[in-house]
Amino acid sequence: MVISFLFKIAGIGIIVAIMQQILSKTGREEFATLTVITGVSVIIAMIIPQLSSILDEIRSIFNL
Repeated sequence: MVISFLFKIAGIGIIVAIMQQILSKTGREEFATLTVITGVSVIIAMIIPQLSSILDEIRSIFNL
């Protein structure tokens, strides 16, 4: 499960990087910036539930 999660994040990163390069080369820097911001937001939205489960597991290990 961890490997597939990392592959999803890497895939999103690669797609965003390609789109950013294409948009920058065509002179649409505003859209390129928005694409990067959107990609980072999607990745953060994917990571937050994972962090929550990690914190719950740490609490259960240390009986907090």
